[in-house]
Amino acid sequence: MNSTSLARDIVRQLIEIGVSDFVLSPGSRNAPLSIALHEAEVAGLVNLYVRIDERGAAFFALGLSKASENYVAVICTSGTAAANFHPATLEAYHSANNLLLITADRPAHLRRTGASQTTLQVGLLQPVSTIDISSSILIADLLTSGPVHLNIQFDEPLLSDDRTDWLAGLKPQIKEYPKGEVNEVFDPKARGVMVVGHDRAGLAADGISFYAKTIGWPIIAEDPLSFPDSIAHAALFLTDAEIRRSLKPDEIIIVGRPTLSRSIAALINECAHVVVIDPRALTVDTERRASKIFSRLPDGHSSADPKWLKLWRDAAKTAHSALRLDWSEQAAVVAITSNIQGEAALFIGSSRPVRDIEAFAKPRSGIHTFANRGLAGIDGNISCAFGIAEKYERSFAIMGDITFLHDISALVNPSTTNLTIFVIDNNGGGIFNTLPQSGVVGFEKLFGTPHNLDLERVIQGFGGRVTKVKNESDLLHAVIHESKGLNFVVVEVPDRSTNATVLKEITQSLVSALRMGSNLA
Repeated sequence: MNSTSLARDIVRQLIEIGVSDFVLSPGSRNAPLSIALHEAEVAGLVNLYVRIDERGAAFFALGLSKASENYVAVICTSGTAAANFHPATLEAYHSANNLLLITADRPAHLRRTGASQTTLQVGLLQPVSTIDISSSILIADLLTSGPVHLNIQFDEPLLSDDRTDWLAGLKPQIKEYPKGEVNEVFDPKARGVMVVGHDRAGLAADGISFYAKTIGWPIIAEDPLSFPDSIAHAALFLTDAEIRRSLKPDEIIIVGRPTLSRSIAALINECAHVVVIDPRALTVDTERRASKIFSRLPDGHSSADPKWLKLWRDAAKTAHSALRLDWSEQAAVVAITSNIQGEAALFIGSSRPVRDIEAFAKPRSGIHTFANRGLAGIDGNISCAFGIAEKYERSFAIMGDITFLHDISALVNPSTTNLTIFVIDNNGGGIFNTLPQSGVVGFEKLFGTPHNLDLERVIQGFGGRVTKVKNESDLLHAVIHESKGLNFVVVEVPDRSTNATVLKEITQSLVSALRMGSNLA
């Protein structure tokens, strides 16, 4: 099968099983796929996005996949281009996102011969296995769930004069991907807590909320923006050992993988009975241990002590009443998340913003939240936000300055959607000021990494529309009076050291108020 026919066969099969979004990085070896996809786009069968940087292209495709919950294909040429897919592959693997990675390759007989731009691409994207393709293969059976890597051997000639109407009669269909089955009935204890990781193990927030109400337990959510009934500020007040002791549950259900706060981890570690609900325990996290492990929400019933739920809600109410925020990173994220109007998408960057939202944001609903919590990296965050925004009328993103700069090349191919990106600017890696290495000799060089850049000018250099704000009033105006198209808001906040001190003071004040006001300790 010549390269043109092989490319057409692959594209046709993908369209037939409902793959409609394709992200392409230009190259020579992948030219047969590029041309086939362009022809399919002209025919109105696919959405084709071109991104020149393979690393950013893969994260852009990941964002599309997160938002659409469908397979999205990202395609590149051979050599180092393929290696640039690896960061997004790892994130997709640990998040169980449907990302289809297609790498063009030289024919197998050229491997290990010194041929130009040829390396060992089979197994390059581990732990995702590679399907090495040199002729027609049935693709539908390969796309079951999670990331898939197709490595396509294209031999010369890469182009063809064949003008066959190869798209004739093509009928796209939507393929259903397995979600797993209820595998058991769960008998909950009277005093339990449900802890929900940010990615929710791929389960719907409404279903989790309904289940928590069914069994009568409080919810601690890493993403309070998806759980209006969750316990506000638990990550803060559970830092106190005595408060944790007073609120110690007999059982904890973990939905997904909590990755953010040490206080929630301590609550889990101190509990004798832990139940995990996460389908990844069957495939990705196979060494995960718990009293019981379910792949889906099991059937349950209520045997809860109503006083128990009230105790947690009273603690959250007292904590919220005691919370006082002057202008800071935390005040900024609270202002943004409280004032976004409903039915918008919000991408939350790794490091401090996602933690500040967990600890400080007011629980609410009406926002579709996304974050890269599979491996919690800062790479590709702008690209991922761009991909998510393609599927929503209105979108927002919050990320730190280092996270933003890490993916600055994404601005070469800027989004054309209605997306506002808030960049929290504290001139460096603020999260490290809150970690044990804060204050070690050489801290600023090794961890603080001040960039000393005028982010407003950097963004303008890419032709971006940008506003700088230095107080809550101006920030609120930027949130409420959002503009059409792509907008950037640089949020200038106090320095990193000051913020770390403020965090400690806020937590101590809140804990003191809770101890006195709720008789918890």
